[in-house]
Amino acid sequence: EGSRQKEYLEKNGRCLLCDYANLEKKMLARIVLENDSFIALVPFWAVWPFETMIIPKMHMTDIVGMAENQRTDLASIMHDLGIRYDNLFETSFPYSMGIHQRPTDNEPHEEWHFHIHYYPPLLRSATVRKFMVGYEMLAMPQRDITAEESARRLRACAEIHYSK
Repeated sequence: EGSRQKEYLEKNGRCLLCDYANLEKKMLARIVLENDSFIALVPFWAVWPFETMIIPKMHMTDIVGMAENQRTDLASIMHDLGIRYDNLFETSFPYSMGIHQRPTDNEPHEEWHFHIHYYPPLLRSATVRKFMVGYEMLAMPQRDITAEESARRLRACAEIHYSK
């Protein structure tokens, strides 16, 4: 990701994920949630059925320099996305989550745009999981659902947790 972001900045003079987030905001089809500082979306390249990303709306290379309102907005969108996941199949929805931010080598890395990936394995219900297997690991991942349909289904989930 780092080399692609750097290559894009050098070629276009703009940040890759800033441009991508702006494109998604115009299209709306893959956006799940949005607040003043962040958007949560299903990336067009998603491999997992309900894979999402949280992207800051303004360029920031890491989480360290966030203002108080941005920290509050990040906590809020993470909370709200977690509720949408749980409500999708009315279960405690498992996922792996990772924060990607600039390297910590004391270089500015202006090409980096901090973002968060969510990789949930549930496919069609609380009991049907997706596993990466031979063909997907060695050739090309197979998408079970479109990014747009994933986003639509997550958007349609209630904002109040199903257990309440």
